[in-house]
Amino acid sequence: MPQVHTPKTFGQRLATRALGMLGWKAVLEPSPSPKFVAVGYPHTSNWDFLYAILWKFATGQPMNWVGKKELFPPLLAPLMKALGGIPLDRGKKGSEFVSQVAELIRSREAIVLVVAAEGTRSRAEYWRSGFYYMALGAQVPIALGYLDYARREVGIGAYLWPSGDIRADFEKLRAFYADKVGKKPENAGPVRLREEVPELEAKP
Repeated sequence: MPQVHTPKTFGQRLATRALGMLGWKAVLEPSPSPKFVAVGYPHTSNWDFLYAILWKFATGQPMNWVGKKELFPPLLAPLMKALGGIPLDRGKKGSEFVSQVAELIRSREAIVLVVAAEGTRSRAEYWRSGFYYMALGAQVPIALGYLDYARREVGIGAYLWPSGDIRADFEKLRAFYADKVGKKPENAGPVRLREEVPELEAKP
């Protein structure tokens, strides 16, 4: 059973009440680590953002995200950082960028880094695997965030320590998300790797 969050501060109680008025509840399983990489699924509607922000305030859970340094000009940098943004050199590609993020996580005593596994609200035929290798490289767990419109729950329901066997770990991800229903189910793509898509694997 998911662990429903119990609000403590006035702000948390206010956000929890707002969620309740919308018919939703905030879920937050205790973290096994002060730092982790968080993914969320399914992400199928702009409404997801509202529930996710209310969940953030209801739980008081800090969240960070990485963005290219060009998004942090002098005038906007304080605001972007206050919203959890961390500027990085996005000129680096592939494994170099993943290694850069993993090093960032290792350098912090505590951090919750949110990464979009699908990268779009539209249907994606596979998940990007960067989040997995960031967590693996930093040796931190992956928080399984979700929005379930069937149960009207939003939050973190479990954690997965990456084993290095990505295919086996994706089986666990599929099992967790199998009963989670997005607002627009047709936009929720399958939980799978790019190499698990036959038509893409067949391309040279």
